[in-house]
Amino acid sequence: MAPILNSLSRPKQGEVVLSVRDIKKTFIEGGQPLHILTGGGFDLHRGEIVALVGPSGSGKSTLLQCVGLLDKPSGGSILVAGTPVHSMNDEMRTMIRRRKLGFVYQRHNLLSDFTAVENVMLPMLANGVDADAAHTRAMKLLKAANVAHRASHLPGQMSGGEQQRTAVARALANNPDILLADEPTGSLDPNHAIAVFELLLNLVKKNKMAMLFVTHDMSLANRADRCITIKNGIVK
Repeated sequence: MAPILNSLSRPKQGEVVLSVRDIKKTFIEGGQPLHILTGGGFDLHRGEIVALVGPSGSGKSTLLQCVGLLDKPSGGSILVAGTPVHSMNDEMRTMIRRRKLGFVYQRHNLLSDFTAVENVMLPMLANGVDADAAHTRAMKLLKAANVAHRASHLPGQMSGGEQQRTAVARALANNPDILLADEPTGSLDPNHAIAVFELLLNLVKKNKMAMLFVTHDMSLANRADRCITIKNGIVK
């Protein structure tokens, strides 16, 4: 395991951090195959912000689940920093996901029994980071997300915008190369949505990461460096 993880060095600005080729994903429903993704692919470079757009039900979230190593494709290849990950076992996929990827979802998915700072610390603790160091970094991230004043609050004591800002801080906890966001502002009112999206853009650019985000909002998609589309199962 160590040689593969060590080979995943932090890419330089402009280098390919994620490469997807001939991606396929088929589900079985009622004994019949349901072909969601049927081919195509893309490259994502460090420092690049890319929007993933397409009609509802076209497979955007399915693609994000596959490239986020939360699900395995039925065919094709996925490379993270040049290393094939699509056929790795669950243990290896989990290790790479913890070290290289960050996730922001439409719902914040914060753990309700943990404070904001504890929620941000958890990914670091899972990676073996010392508790004091994890706390220090978590506080810095909460400050960057303009929600440090809520560090000791539980999610239920925060507004929707504050919860999502905390979720953004948590996604950056392990300093990932790639941030994957699935409708990250979809559950927020317009004012909070704009603020959270601006936060995402600023933090991604500041940390020189790559971001792939799903959105139905073309005003947000137009802020990206480019768009990837899914039409009739083909990723373009």
